[in-house]
Amino acid sequence: MLIGSIEAGGTKFVCAVGDEDYRVKDQITFPTTTPEETLKQAVEYFKQFDIEALGVASFGPIEIRKHSPKSGYITTTPKPGWKNVDVLGYLQKELDVPMSWTTDVNGSAYGEYIMSTLSNEKINSLVYYTVGTGVGGGAVINGELLGEAGHPEMGHTFVKRHPDDLEFKGICPYHGDCLEGLVSGPTFEARLGQKGETVPLTDPVWDIMAYYLAQAVIQTTLIIRPDKIVFGGSVANETLLEKVRQNVAELLNDYVELPPLDKYITRPLIKNNGSATLGNFALGLNQLQE
Repeated sequence: MLIGSIEAGGTKFVCAVGDEDYRVKDQITFPTTTPEETLKQAVEYFKQFDIEALGVASFGPIEIRKHSPKSGYITTTPKPGWKNVDVLGYLQKELDVPMSWTTDVNGSAYGEYIMSTLSNEKINSLVYYTVGTGVGGGAVINGELLGEAGHPEMGHTFVKRHPDDLEFKGICPYHGDCLEGLVSGPTFEARLGQKGETVPLTDPVWDIMAYYLAQAVIQTTLIIRPDKIVFGGSVANETLLEKVRQNVAELLNDYVELPPLDKYITRPLIKNNGSATLGNFALGLNQLQE
């Protein structure tokens, strides 16, 4: 049995084919250009294989409500040309197999949840944050993705400002200094005038970002009480996460009991940015079993 996966990113599409044990059999990556060109390229790739289902995890915002006229659409994205695009409708017309549809970060959250259970971790819930060009979050609770009226937008919550960062206005075009506006990859250039990959890990900006991400962890902890919080994305290195753990310990002040923080706040189990692909395989398989 072969299952397909599309991780539809704003910069690139990652299409893969795997088996029912979530093993990748083939994979291709290509740039996200126009909807017509990009989706056609994805369809042509999958027509080489006899897939039985497809999992799609997309950049957003997207419409996940099945009763909505725009179910399966990318909706109010700022990405040129992709606003109000019926992604799922096109794929269903061309490929005619059962499909799952969720956000890219939900796909990663589900992949990490599945891998955690396969690794014999005793968890029932997990939250996944991606910190890169943007910030997003997804949650899995008892095997189900959180969100019926819509998908979570964890990157756009508000946090208390760091005393050494009060002059920075943030870069979110909607909210200014929401979480994404303060810790996403482009904030390095906005604050320091240099790309994030060139900023030394000793720079104080990492302490500022850790302070904000720790507040996101605390919000998530106190509202959802997950068994584990995973950080992926290009910004989330281990040095940053250790600073996040230190801030969480200080700010939470032992108010609730947590697992050891190095087990609670972690990097992805699935390497090479493969979390969404595995998650899509699993979500695609679920469509066959419904």
